[in-house]
Amino acid sequence: MRKNSTKNNRINAEVQRALSAIIRTVKDPRVDPMLSVMDAIVAPDLKTCKVYVSVLSDDGEETIKGLRSAEGYIRHELAREVNLRNTPELTFILDNSISYGAEMSKRIDEVMALDEKAKRARGESTED
Repeated sequence: MRKNSTKNNRINAEVQRALSAIIRTVKDPRVDPMLSVMDAIVAPDLKTCKVYVSVLSDDGEETIKGLRSAEGYIRHELAREVNLRNTPELTFILDNSISYGAEMSKRIDEVMALDEKAKRARGESTED
């Protein structure tokens, strides 16, 4: 199976959908309820899976620890939910892209506000 085959893409999407639902049922208090499964990349041999998760709160590392401790339960439920030849071993990776994007957006807004304030101080028009 090629790495970017249609079959592999379908498996990735199905595993991601299933993991999103399964992780909501994890009762570990370290797992943040504001967690999103951003991507699931299953290896072509179906032995391993990298799961990229994003957490909106600041304690992303604690959430990853909670997910790692619940890995057996999550993998068992994944085997029940998705019918694969092998149930892949899960590796949880913290994805900071959403928080990074929000931080960059905030910085851009601050710079735009400072620029507009400077234009008003010089008496220039703020309409572009």
